[in-house]
Amino acid sequence: MTKIAPTVPLTTEQAGLVQKILDFTSAHLNETKPAVFTVFGDAGTGKSVILSHLFDRLQTASRTEPDSVFAHTENYFLVNHPEILKVYRQIAGDRPHLFKKDFQRPTSLINQAEQGKVHPDVLIIDEAHLLLSQADHYNNFYGHNHLKSLLAYAKVIILVFDETQVLRFKSYWTEKRLQHLLVPFTHDNYRLTHQFRMQASDELVQWINDFTHAQVRPLPTTAGDHYDLRVFDDAEDMRQAIVQKNQAVGLSRIVATSGYPSTLDGGKHYITEGRFHLPWDQYNYTSTPWAELPETIDEVGSIYTCQGFDLNYVGLIIGPTLSLDTDNRLIVNLDRNTDVETFKHRDDLTDPQEVLAAKRQLILNTVNVLMKRGVKGLYLFAHDQRLRSFLKQSLNN
Repeated sequence: MTKIAPTVPLTTEQAGLVQKILDFTSAHLNETKPAVFTVFGDAGTGKSVILSHLFDRLQTASRTEPDSVFAHTENYFLVNHPEILKVYRQIAGDRPHLFKKDFQRPTSLINQAEQGKVHPDVLIIDEAHLLLSQADHYNNFYGHNHLKSLLAYAKVIILVFDETQVLRFKSYWTEKRLQHLLVPFTHDNYRLTHQFRMQASDELVQWINDFTHAQVRPLPTTAGDHYDLRVFDDAEDMRQAIVQKNQAVGLSRIVATSGYPSTLDGGKHYITEGRFHLPWDQYNYTSTPWAELPETIDEVGSIYTCQGFDLNYVGLIIGPTLSLDTDNRLIVNLDRNTDVETFKHRDDLTDPQEVLAAKRQLILNTVNVLMKRGVKGLYLFAHDQRLRSFLKQSLNN
């Protein structure tokens, strides 16, 4: 994850975008209403490294440049994902003008702002598609929408957003919903399209994007000269291949979609597929991200530990939530979903057809997120035999 540190060189496009956002921020810093800049882009398009550079420059100016428009501004970097937050706080330890306290969860900052303990000028939000869009009393958020609450305190907000990484109803967003919320405010945006994470062919990335929208077609004829794409008949064979890659290059893990026993009760719950038998990821109480802990090679990662992370090789178990019918059309089996957080009720979703479509898309988004974790390779195993056979046959052909 050092790939998102401010020391990573930027492309000409990325450096230009950082400057564009800084210019936007300085132009709107002292206006009566907040302004918002949105960076759109799929998983792996370099959104986080842009924010990392941006925040480093902002905080350097705030703390060392008395003649800058940003001098003495109070700025925070927010991400609603505990594992990604650990990475940013690690990076802060290596940068002279970034402090670990600069990096916060949104709820924590909102609660501090309500108590008058912080007075934010500029907020940078990574993975803004994870912001809560309804109250979550379990996690001490009593407002109605993270972004709305943050707009009440900040002068400028910069966020990155990808609607195909929305995974739960309590953080249910679409680009349309986001743009509707931003109508009253000055706002600008930029869309990133180049894939940086995966060393895969454009054809394979497009295949994953199509799969995310339930369009199933044969795998592309080339995954890329430097990308390893495999389909396995046996999940245990896939695990052993991932273990070998982990021993050779590190940061290689098995991950899975929903559809297997899973309860947040502190106990171990196992995924079993024939000879394959491993527990789900355990809650990570350490300051080290889950994927960097050596012992997690013997666990199965989920969206809760892997979203936003680079792995070298990822072995994905596509669980019982997805299957193929006899006409090779993708079926989303909502009744096989086992993640109780996914479909928690929302009062503002009342149209049954909209709810059904949203549920289907959340399941597909999970696959999209997990398929795009691997820098060097993607290994696949599908619980559904018809889907597994289709993928293997199309790859062999």
